[in-house]
Amino acid sequence: MDTEAFLRRIGVNEYDGPPRLEALSRLHAAFVDQIPYESVQFQLEPGKPLDLEETAKRIIAREIGGYCFQLNGTFALLLTELGYQVKMHRGGAETPTRPGDVDASHLVLTVSGLVDDPDRVWLVDGGLGEALLRPLPLEEGSSDYQEPFELRLRRSEKVDGWRMDHDPRANLIGMDFESAAVGLDAFATQHANLSTNPDSPFRRLASVFRRKPTSAAVLRSVGLTETYADRIDNSIIENPADYFALLADVFYLPLPHLDTRQRDELWRRVWSQYEDFLAKTSGGIGSA
Repeated sequence: MDTEAFLRRIGVNEYDGPPRLEALSRLHAAFVDQIPYESVQFQLEPGKPLDLEETAKRIIAREIGGYCFQLNGTFALLLTELGYQVKMHRGGAETPTRPGDVDASHLVLTVSGLVDDPDRVWLVDGGLGEALLRPLPLEEGSSDYQEPFELRLRRSEKVDGWRMDHDPRANLIGMDFESAAVGLDAFATQHANLSTNPDSPFRRLASVFRRKPTSAAVLRSVGLTETYADRIDNSIIENPADYFALLADVFYLPLPHLDTRQRDELWRRVWSQYEDFLAKTSGGIGSA
């Protein structure tokens, strides 16, 4: 990884000193704000085997953002090169349509050994879309307001590990993960399935998430939702010019590698996903 280029990509132009909580929090907030969680990359072609250095190059070039394996994988690589003690864990995210089995369908990170807090372990997760803005102390009953969401940690009822309960306004209900550490190869099978299987939710729906400092923006097909502390805004993107401008200006995903034909194909695909959503909901109005 080109560490300096990656730091510039997330807007951290200066980084110096040993691993400290303030620096870790700054890196985490910058990472989730600047690099979108997205499945747009899987709409025109299936994913390739997980290669973190290649993924980092494409993130730096703004060709892709990533999803959990790519985002937390590259974040772990970055933190390790900056001197942090990082572990990977098998996890599973629970949504209204997924039970949240801990089957390595989500990659979770923990960080320890900070010079200003050497005994505490921190949950670090840049791959949950609309969840953590900054690290969360891995402690029983830990609760943290991360505007606009309230997050809570407790012991998992599914595995020997932990459970993060999300704010009820979010699409994500919660996430469980094992305490045991694993290597990146533990996620290869799930990555291959989720990024290549036509029935995977990451192939069937183009989604983009950005965790801003005071809100969470989500684009599903052409339905845009932004959650703030005091409201939730919804709108529909009705033409390709606005769609690609939104990707570039709000989600920092300009997709410079796509030509006109590919952009037209992508737009037809996301609009078709919206039409399918309307058909399933009998013409209901709302976010796709």
